[in-house]
Amino acid sequence: MEIMLGLTLPRDELTVPVARHIVRTALDRVGVEDACAHDVVVALSEACTNVLLHAGPGDEYGVRVNVEDERCRIRIVDVGSGFDPVRLGQSGAQSEAEQGRGVTLMRALVDRVRFSSRPEAGTIVTLEKTLEFADPALLRDGGGA
Repeated sequence: MEIMLGLTLPRDELTVPVARHIVRTALDRVGVEDACAHDVVVALSEACTNVLLHAGPGDEYGVRVNVEDERCRIRIVDVGSGFDPVRLGQSGAQSEAEQGRGVTLMRALVDRVRFSSRPEAGTIVTLEKTLEFADPALLRDGGGA
């Protein structure tokens, strides 16, 4: 089973629920367990919200979703000003407050969060999660209804 989705969205707060709905519907359709799908879409919401709040210039951003067998990989791509991803690993109250706790939440909800950022070239946030299925037989049988 493989699902590939690509969204190009305007940088507008109304697009976050749109992205959530599309990804959630796709995960539900292939039988991903409810709590697992919820974790994925909450992490996606945090990453998209970070684009809206911190990306700098640019009228749109991209969401690329790839579900292959039991793995889900989502890439959120902006063309903003970029940032230093090393600073995200620093602990302390000031750093956590600056990032709005969204990065900490993303890391708690998915298996892996990666940041690739270049000044004036934008940022790619990659979220990866091993999916759990309500009926594992669906995966062996090639997918849901």
